Amino acid sequence: MTGGARLAGRVRVTGAKNSALKLMAAALLATGRTTIDEVPDILDVTIMSEVLRRLGCEVSYERAPGTGGGRLSIDVPERPSTETDYDLVRRMRASISVLGPLVARCGGARVALPGGDAIGSRGLDMHISGLERLGATIVSEHGFLVATAPRLTGTSIWLDFPSVGATENLVMAAVLAQGTTVVDNAAREPEIVDLCRMLGEMGARIDGAGTSTITVEGVDSLEPVEYTTVPDRIVAGTWAIGAVMTRGDVVIERGVAEHLTVALDKLTDAGATVEALTGGIRVAMDGRPRCVDVVTLPFPGFPTDLQPMAVALAAVSTGTALITENVFEGRFMFVNELVRLGADVRIDGHHAVVRGRERFSSAPVLATDIRAGAGLVLGGLCSDGVTEVQDVHHVDRGYPDFVDQLRGLGAHVERTQRPG
Repeated sequence: MTGGARLAGRVRVTGAKNSALKLMAAALLATGRTTIDEVPDILDVTIMSEVLRRLGCEVSYERAPGTGGGRLSIDVPERPSTETDYDLVRRMRASISVLGPLVARCGGARVALPGGDAIGSRGLDMHISGLERLGATIVSEHGFLVATAPRLTGTSIWLDFPSVGATENLVMAAVLAQGTTVVDNAAREPEIVDLCRMLGEMGARIDGAGTSTITVEGVDSLEPVEYTTVPDRIVAGTWAIGAVMTRGDVVIERGVAEHLTVALDKLTDAGATVEALTGGIRVAMDGRPRCVDVVTLPFPGFPTDLQPMAVALAAVSTGTALITENVFEGRFMFVNELVRLGADVRIDGHHAVVRGRERFSSAPVLATDIRAGAGLVLGGLCSDGVTEVQDVHHVDRGYPDFVDQLRGLGAHVERTQRPG
Protein backbone atom coordinates (compact mmCIF):
# COMPACT_ATOMS: atom_id res chain seq x y z
CA MET A 1 0.00 0.00 0.00
CA THR A 2 1.07 3.59 -0.61
CA GLY A 3 0.64 5.96 2.30
CA GLY A 4 -0.86 9.42 2.24
CA ALA A 5 -4.44 8.69 1.18
CA ARG A 6 -7.32 10.00 3.26
CA LEU A 7 -10.07 7.46 4.01
CA ALA A 8 -13.39 8.99 2.98
CA GLY A 9 -16.78 7.63 1.97
CA ARG A 10 -19.07 4.87 3.15
CA VAL A 11 -18.18 1.35 4.27
CA ARG A 12 -20.54 -1.45 5.32
CA VAL A 13 -20.00 -3.70 8.31
CA THR A 14 -21.35 -7.24 8.14
CA GLY A 15 -22.04 -9.64 11.02
CA ALA A 16 -19.56 -10.08 13.86
CA LYS A 17 -17.00 -12.84 13.48
CA ASN A 18 -16.95 -13.34 17.24
CA SER A 19 -20.70 -13.88 17.22
CA ALA A 20 -21.24 -15.80 13.97
CA LEU A 21 -18.84 -18.59 14.92
CA LYS A 22 -20.70 -19.18 18.20
CA LEU A 23 -24.10 -19.02 16.51
CA MET A 24 -22.85 -21.74 14.17
CA ALA A 25 -21.89 -23.88 17.16
CA ALA A 26 -25.29 -23.22 18.78
CA ALA A 27 -27.01 -24.69 15.73
CA LEU A 28 -25.80 -28.10 16.98
CA LEU A 29 -28.34 -27.86 19.80
CA ALA A 30 -31.33 -28.51 17.49
CA THR A 31 -32.07 -31.08 14.81
CA GLY A 32 -32.93 -29.55 11.44
CA ARG A 33 -31.97 -26.49 9.43
CA THR A 34 -30.78 -23.32 11.11
CA THR A 35 -30.18 -20.32 8.84
CA ILE A 36 -27.93 -17.44 9.88
CA ASP A 37 -27.79 -14.17 7.91
CA GLU A 38 -25.00 -11.55 7.80
CA VAL A 39 -22.32 -14.20 8.31
CA PRO A 40 -18.97 -12.66 7.26
CA ASP A 41 -17.19 -14.21 4.29
CA ILE A 42 -13.95 -14.91 6.16
CA LEU A 43 -11.55 -17.79 6.64
CA ASP A 44 -12.68 -18.58 10.20
CA VAL A 45 -16.25 -19.16 8.99
CA THR A 46 -14.89 -21.53 6.33
CA ILE A 47 -12.98 -23.46 9.00
CA MET A 48 -15.96 -23.63 11.36
CA SER A 49 -18.17 -24.78 8.48
CA GLU A 50 -15.81 -27.68 7.89
CA VAL A 51 -15.78 -28.49 11.62
CA LEU A 52 -19.58 -28.79 11.48
CA ARG A 53 -19.48 -30.87 8.28
CA ARG A 54 -17.18 -33.39 9.92
CA LEU A 55 -19.65 -33.57 12.79
CA GLY A 56 -22.23 -34.74 10.26
CA CYS A 57 -23.92 -31.44 9.38
CA GLU A 58 -24.68 -30.19 5.89
CA VAL A 59 -23.43 -26.62 5.56
CA SER A 60 -23.94 -24.22 2.65
CA TYR A 61 -23.06 -20.55 2.21
CA GLU A 62 -24.66 -18.05 -0.16
CA ARG A 63 -22.69 -14.84 -0.55
CA ALA A 64 -24.65 -11.58 -0.76
CA PRO A 65 -22.78 -9.49 -3.37
CA GLY A 66 -21.27 -6.24 -2.14
CA THR A 67 -21.95 -6.85 1.54
CA GLY A 68 -18.94 -8.82 2.79
CA GLY A 69 -21.33 -11.43 4.17
CA GLY A 70 -24.07 -13.85 3.29
CA ARG A 71 -26.49 -16.52 4.42
CA LEU A 72 -25.28 -19.73 6.08
CA SER A 73 -27.52 -22.79 6.30
CA ILE A 74 -26.71 -25.63 8.70
CA ASP A 75 -28.64 -28.91 8.56
CA VAL A 76 -28.01 -30.76 11.81
CA PRO A 77 -28.65 -34.53 11.97
CA GLU A 78 -30.55 -36.29 14.75
CA ARG A 79 -27.27 -37.68 16.12
CA PRO A 80 -24.24 -35.56 15.24
CA SER A 81 -20.76 -37.00 15.53
CA THR A 82 -19.07 -36.04 18.79
CA GLU A 83 -15.41 -35.84 17.74
CA THR A 84 -13.73 -32.84 16.12
CA ASP A 85 -10.64 -33.16 13.95
CA TYR A 86 -7.35 -31.91 15.32
CA ASP A 87 -6.19 -30.50 11.98
CA LEU A 88 -9.14 -28.08 11.90
CA VAL A 89 -9.54 -27.18 15.57
CA ARG A 90 -5.88 -26.31 16.01
CA ARG A 91 -6.30 -23.56 13.39
CA MET A 92 -9.01 -21.62 15.22
CA ARG A 93 -9.67 -21.22 18.91
CA ALA A 94 -13.40 -20.54 18.51
CA SER A 95 -13.92 -24.17 17.52
CA ILE A 96 -13.83 -25.09 21.23
CA SER A 97 -17.35 -23.61 21.35
CA VAL A 98 -18.76 -26.88 19.99
CA LEU A 99 -17.84 -28.56 23.30
CA GLY A 100 -20.79 -27.24 25.32
CA PRO A 101 -23.46 -27.99 22.70
CA LEU A 102 -22.14 -31.51 22.02
CA VAL A 103 -21.97 -32.45 25.70
CA ALA A 104 -25.47 -31.07 26.31
CA ARG A 105 -27.07 -32.63 23.24
CA CYS A 106 -25.16 -35.91 22.85
CA GLY A 107 -23.95 -36.68 26.36
CA GLY A 108 -20.29 -36.42 25.47
CA ALA A 109 -17.66 -35.01 23.12
CA ARG A 110 -14.05 -35.48 22.09
CA VAL A 111 -12.76 -32.07 21.05
CA ALA A 112 -9.20 -31.30 20.02
CA LEU A 113 -7.43 -28.63 22.02
CA PRO A 114 -7.64 -25.44 19.92
CA GLY A 115 -5.05 -23.15 18.42
CA GLY A 116 -5.59 -19.60 17.13
CA ASP A 117 -3.85 -16.25 17.44
CA ALA A 118 -0.54 -15.90 19.25
CA ILE A 119 -1.67 -13.18 21.65
CA GLY A 120 -1.03 -14.84 24.99
CA SER A 121 -2.28 -17.52 27.33
CA ARG A 122 -5.98 -18.25 27.06
CA GLY A 123 -6.51 -21.41 29.09
CA LEU A 124 -9.63 -23.52 29.08
CA ASP A 125 -9.78 -23.93 32.86
CA MET A 126 -13.05 -22.02 33.24
CA HIS A 127 -14.69 -23.98 30.40
CA ILE A 128 -13.67 -27.25 32.02
CA SER A 129 -14.46 -26.38 35.64
CA GLY A 130 -17.84 -24.95 34.67
CA LEU A 131 -18.84 -28.04 32.69
CA GLU A 132 -17.66 -30.23 35.57
CA ARG A 133 -19.93 -28.28 37.93
CA LEU A 134 -22.76 -29.02 35.52
CA GLY A 135 -21.97 -32.73 35.96
CA ALA A 136 -19.59 -33.52 33.11
CA THR A 137 -16.49 -35.65 33.56
CA ILE A 138 -13.59 -34.25 31.53
CA VAL A 139 -10.11 -35.64 30.92
CA SER A 140 -7.32 -34.54 28.60
CA GLU A 141 -5.67 -37.20 26.48
CA HIS A 142 -3.52 -37.15 23.34
CA GLY A 143 -4.33 -33.51 22.54
CA PHE A 144 -8.08 -33.90 23.04
CA LEU A 145 -10.57 -32.92 25.74
CA VAL A 146 -12.84 -35.91 26.36
CA ALA A 147 -16.09 -35.03 28.11
CA THR A 148 -18.92 -37.33 29.19
CA ALA A 149 -22.23 -36.44 30.83
CA PRO A 150 -25.37 -38.60 30.57
CA ARG A 151 -27.41 -35.55 31.62
CA LEU A 152 -26.17 -32.17 32.77
CA THR A 153 -27.68 -30.70 35.93
CA GLY A 154 -28.17 -27.00 36.64
CA THR A 155 -25.87 -25.39 39.19
CA SER A 156 -24.25 -22.12 40.27
CA ILE A 157 -21.01 -21.18 38.50
CA TRP A 158 -18.66 -18.33 39.35
CA LEU A 159 -16.16 -17.32 36.66
CA ASP A 160 -12.81 -16.04 37.95
CA PHE A 161 -12.71 -13.71 34.94
CA PRO A 162 -15.59 -12.65 32.66
CA SER A 163 -14.39 -14.88 29.84
CA VAL A 164 -16.45 -14.57 26.66
CA GLY A 165 -15.65 -18.09 25.47
CA ALA A 166 -16.36 -19.74 28.81
CA THR A 167 -19.63 -17.82 29.24
CA GLU A 168 -20.76 -18.91 25.77
CA ASN A 169 -19.82 -22.56 26.23
CA LEU A 170 -21.48 -22.81 29.63
CA VAL A 171 -24.69 -21.08 28.54
CA MET A 172 -24.95 -23.37 25.51
CA ALA A 173 -24.46 -26.40 27.74
CA ALA A 174 -26.92 -25.16 30.38
CA VAL A 175 -29.86 -24.62 28.00
CA LEU A 176 -30.44 -28.40 27.83
CA ALA A 177 -29.43 -29.16 31.43
CA GLN A 178 -31.93 -30.30 34.01
CA GLY A 179 -32.85 -27.44 36.34
CA THR A 180 -31.52 -23.91 36.76
CA THR A 181 -27.99 -22.71 36.08
CA VAL A 182 -26.68 -19.34 37.29
CA VAL A 183 -23.44 -18.01 35.76
CA ASP A 184 -21.97 -15.20 37.86
CA ASN A 185 -19.26 -12.78 36.69
CA ALA A 186 -20.41 -13.63 33.17
CA ALA A 187 -19.11 -11.75 30.13
CA ARG A 188 -21.36 -8.89 28.99
CA GLU A 189 -20.22 -8.40 25.39
CA PRO A 190 -22.79 -7.74 22.62
CA GLU A 191 -21.82 -11.11 21.14
CA ILE A 192 -23.02 -12.81 24.35
CA VAL A 193 -26.34 -11.00 24.04
CA ASP A 194 -26.56 -12.04 20.40
CA LEU A 195 -25.98 -15.71 21.23
CA CYS A 196 -28.53 -15.65 24.05
CA ARG A 197 -31.06 -13.96 21.79
CA MET A 198 -30.71 -16.69 19.17
CA LEU A 199 -30.91 -19.41 21.82
CA GLY A 200 -34.07 -17.75 23.13
CA GLU A 201 -35.61 -17.88 19.67
CA MET A 202 -34.69 -21.58 19.57
CA GLY A 203 -36.72 -22.08 22.75
CA ALA A 204 -34.14 -21.62 25.50
CA ARG A 205 -35.06 -19.78 28.72
CA ILE A 206 -32.35 -17.27 29.50
CA ASP A 207 -32.41 -14.13 31.67
CA GLY A 208 -29.70 -11.58 32.31
CA ALA A 209 -27.84 -11.57 28.99
CA GLY A 210 -25.72 -8.41 28.90
CA THR A 211 -25.37 -8.36 32.69
CA SER A 212 -22.84 -10.06 34.95
CA THR A 213 -25.38 -12.71 36.07
CA ILE A 214 -27.02 -15.00 33.51
CA THR A 215 -29.74 -17.41 34.62
CA VAL A 216 -30.67 -20.38 32.43
CA GLU A 217 -33.70 -22.61 32.94
CA GLY A 218 -32.98 -25.90 31.20
CA VAL A 219 -35.43 -27.22 28.59
CA ASP A 220 -35.81 -30.66 27.02
CA SER A 221 -35.16 -29.63 23.41
CA LEU A 222 -34.64 -26.68 21.07
CA GLU A 223 -35.85 -25.89 17.55
CA PRO A 224 -33.88 -24.60 14.55
CA VAL A 225 -34.38 -20.94 13.60
CA GLU A 226 -33.58 -18.20 11.10
CA TYR A 227 -31.41 -15.51 12.68
CA THR A 228 -29.35 -12.42 11.75
CA THR A 229 -25.91 -11.84 13.26
CA VAL A 230 -25.18 -8.64 15.20
CA PRO A 231 -22.88 -6.17 13.32
CA ASP A 232 -19.14 -6.51 13.95
CA ARG A 233 -18.13 -3.82 16.46
CA ILE A 234 -14.40 -4.57 16.05
CA VAL A 235 -14.48 -4.08 12.29
CA ALA A 236 -16.55 -0.92 12.84
CA GLY A 237 -14.00 0.29 15.38
CA THR A 238 -11.16 -0.42 12.97
CA TRP A 239 -12.75 1.79 10.31
CA ALA A 240 -13.42 4.49 12.91
CA ILE A 241 -9.80 4.58 14.04
CA GLY A 242 -8.62 4.43 10.43
CA ALA A 243 -10.67 7.53 9.65
CA VAL A 244 -9.01 9.42 12.51
CA MET A 245 -5.48 8.24 11.68
CA THR A 246 -5.78 9.32 8.04
CA ARG A 247 -7.67 12.54 8.86
CA GLY A 248 -10.61 11.26 6.88
CA ASP A 249 -14.40 11.20 6.95
CA VAL A 250 -16.07 7.78 6.99
CA VAL A 251 -19.67 6.65 7.44
CA ILE A 252 -19.73 3.13 8.88
CA GLU A 253 -22.99 1.56 7.76
CA ARG A 254 -24.54 -0.84 10.31
CA GLY A 255 -22.05 0.26 12.97
CA VAL A 256 -23.67 0.34 16.42
CA ALA A 257 -22.41 3.25 18.51
CA GLU A 258 -23.69 1.71 21.78
CA HIS A 259 -21.31 -1.23 21.25
CA LEU A 260 -18.30 1.11 21.00
CA THR A 261 -19.06 3.78 23.58
CA VAL A 262 -15.62 3.90 25.23
CA ALA A 263 -13.70 3.63 21.95
CA LEU A 264 -15.72 6.39 20.31
CA ASP A 265 -15.32 8.59 23.40
CA LYS A 266 -11.55 8.16 23.04
CA LEU A 267 -11.73 9.26 19.40
CA THR A 268 -13.72 12.31 20.45
CA ASP A 269 -11.02 13.09 23.04
CA ALA A 270 -8.46 12.77 20.22
CA GLY A 271 -10.28 15.56 18.38
CA ALA A 272 -12.54 13.63 16.03
CA THR A 273 -16.16 14.36 15.19
CA VAL A 274 -18.26 11.30 16.01
CA GLU A 275 -21.95 11.06 15.14
CA ALA A 276 -24.36 8.21 15.85
CA LEU A 277 -26.56 7.93 12.78
CA THR A 278 -29.68 5.93 12.05
CA GLY A 279 -28.14 2.63 10.98
CA GLY A 280 -24.52 3.67 11.35
CA ILE A 281 -21.73 5.89 12.68
CA ARG A 282 -19.88 8.84 11.11
CA VAL A 283 -16.29 9.58 12.15
CA ALA A 284 -14.39 12.58 10.77
CA MET A 285 -11.04 14.17 11.57
CA ASP A 286 -9.70 17.46 10.19
CA GLY A 287 -6.23 17.83 11.71
CA ARG A 288 -3.68 15.68 13.45
CA PRO A 289 -5.21 13.75 16.38
CA ARG A 290 -4.19 14.19 19.99
CA CYS A 291 -2.74 11.29 22.02
CA VAL A 292 -5.18 9.66 24.45
CA ASP A 293 -4.53 7.04 27.11
CA VAL A 294 -6.28 3.68 26.67
CA VAL A 295 -6.92 0.83 29.12
CA THR A 296 -8.33 -2.41 27.71
CA LEU A 297 -11.02 -4.12 29.79
CA PRO A 298 -13.88 -6.58 29.25
CA PHE A 299 -17.05 -5.00 27.83
CA PRO A 300 -18.17 -2.29 28.30
CA GLY A 301 -14.52 -1.22 28.52
CA PHE A 302 -12.17 -0.52 25.62
CA PRO A 303 -11.93 -3.75 23.55
CA THR A 304 -8.62 -5.58 23.59
CA ASP A 305 -9.21 -6.39 19.90
CA LEU A 306 -8.88 -2.66 19.12
CA GLN A 307 -5.69 -2.21 21.13
CA PRO A 308 -3.29 -2.59 18.15
CA MET A 309 -5.22 0.14 16.33
CA ALA A 310 -5.11 2.31 19.45
CA VAL A 311 -1.31 1.98 19.58
CA ALA A 312 -1.05 2.82 15.87
CA LEU A 313 -3.30 5.85 16.37
CA ALA A 314 -1.23 7.13 19.30
CA ALA A 315 1.95 6.65 17.26
CA VAL A 316 0.80 9.28 14.69
CA SER A 317 -0.82 11.65 17.19
CA THR A 318 0.55 14.67 19.03
CA GLY A 319 1.89 14.05 22.53
CA THR A 320 2.42 10.86 24.52
CA ALA A 321 -0.06 8.11 25.36
CA LEU A 322 -0.06 5.24 27.84
CA ILE A 323 -1.74 2.10 26.50
CA THR A 324 -2.48 -0.55 29.14
CA GLU A 325 -3.38 -4.12 28.16
CA ASN A 326 -5.35 -5.98 30.85
CA VAL A 327 -6.80 -8.90 28.86
CA PHE A 328 -4.15 -10.68 26.74
CA GLU A 329 -0.53 -10.46 27.82
CA GLY A 330 0.76 -11.21 24.31
CA ARG A 331 -1.18 -8.47 22.57
CA PHE A 332 1.92 -6.22 22.34
CA MET A 333 3.79 -8.75 20.20
CA PHE A 334 3.07 -6.70 17.09
CA VAL A 335 4.74 -3.55 18.46
CA ASN A 336 8.15 -4.55 17.11
CA GLU A 337 6.62 -4.50 13.63
CA LEU A 338 5.09 -1.07 14.21
CA VAL A 339 8.51 0.15 15.35
CA ARG A 340 9.85 -0.94 11.95
CA LEU A 341 7.56 1.73 10.52
CA GLY A 342 9.21 4.28 12.79
CA ALA A 343 6.79 4.26 15.72
CA ASP A 344 8.23 5.35 19.08
CA VAL A 345 6.87 2.72 21.49
CA ARG A 346 8.35 1.40 24.73
CA ILE A 347 6.90 -1.68 26.41
CA ASP A 348 6.97 -2.16 30.19
CA GLY A 349 5.02 -5.26 31.20
CA HIS A 350 1.42 -4.69 30.24
CA HIS A 351 1.97 -0.99 29.52
CA ALA A 352 3.08 0.69 26.31
CA VAL A 353 4.35 4.27 26.27
CA VAL A 354 3.75 5.74 22.82
CA ARG A 355 5.23 9.04 21.67
CA GLY A 356 3.54 10.33 18.56
CA ARG A 357 5.24 11.38 15.35
CA GLU A 358 3.91 13.11 12.24
CA ARG A 359 4.19 10.17 9.82
CA PHE A 360 5.54 6.64 9.58
CA SER A 361 8.41 5.50 7.36
CA SER A 362 7.41 2.70 5.00
CA ALA A 363 8.91 -0.76 5.55
CA PRO A 364 8.02 -4.45 5.15
CA VAL A 365 6.19 -5.70 8.26
CA LEU A 366 4.70 -8.99 9.44
CA ALA A 367 1.15 -9.54 10.71
CA THR A 368 1.23 -11.73 13.84
CA ASP A 369 -2.54 -12.00 14.37
CA ILE A 370 -5.84 -10.71 12.98
CA ARG A 371 -5.96 -7.37 14.77
CA ALA A 372 -2.21 -6.74 14.59
CA GLY A 373 -2.46 -7.16 10.83
CA ALA A 374 -5.27 -4.61 10.59
CA GLY A 375 -3.34 -2.19 12.82
CA LEU A 376 -0.26 -2.48 10.62
CA VAL A 377 -2.34 -1.82 7.50
CA LEU A 378 -3.66 1.37 9.10
CA GLY A 379 -0.08 2.25 9.96
CA GLY A 380 0.94 1.72 6.34
CA LEU A 381 -1.74 4.18 5.23
CA CYS A 382 0.11 6.80 7.32
CA SER A 383 3.55 6.04 5.91
CA ASP A 384 5.68 8.12 3.51
CA GLY A 385 5.93 5.45 0.83
CA VAL A 386 5.04 1.85 0.00
CA THR A 387 4.49 -0.50 2.95
CA GLU A 388 4.20 -4.26 2.54
CA VAL A 389 2.30 -6.24 5.19
CA GLN A 390 3.15 -9.93 5.03
CA ASP A 391 1.18 -12.93 6.36
CA VAL A 392 -2.11 -11.17 5.65
CA HIS A 393 -3.90 -14.53 5.88
CA HIS A 394 -4.35 -13.52 9.53
CA VAL A 395 -6.34 -10.46 8.43
CA ASP A 396 -8.52 -12.69 6.23
CA ARG A 397 -9.72 -14.40 9.39
CA GLY A 398 -11.49 -11.28 10.61
CA TYR A 399 -12.02 -8.77 7.79
CA PRO A 400 -14.08 -9.64 4.70
CA ASP A 401 -13.14 -7.81 1.48
CA PHE A 402 -10.59 -5.71 3.39
CA VAL A 403 -8.61 -4.59 0.35
CA ASP A 404 -11.71 -3.79 -1.71
CA GLN A 405 -13.24 -1.82 1.14
CA LEU A 406 -10.01 0.14 1.64
CA ARG A 407 -9.94 0.99 -2.06
CA GLY A 408 -13.58 2.05 -1.87
CA LEU A 409 -12.54 4.58 0.78
CA GLY A 410 -9.73 5.95 -1.37
CA ALA A 411 -6.71 3.98 -0.13
CA HIS A 412 -3.96 3.03 -2.57
CA VAL A 413 -3.62 -0.65 -1.73
CA GLU A 414 -3.32 -3.92 -3.57
CA ARG A 415 -2.89 -7.55 -2.66
CA THR A 416 0.03 -9.43 -4.17
CA GLN A 417 1.28 -12.99 -3.95
CA ARG A 418 4.86 -13.20 -2.80
CA PRO A 419 7.08 -15.66 -4.72
CA GLY A 420 7.07 -19.07 -3.02
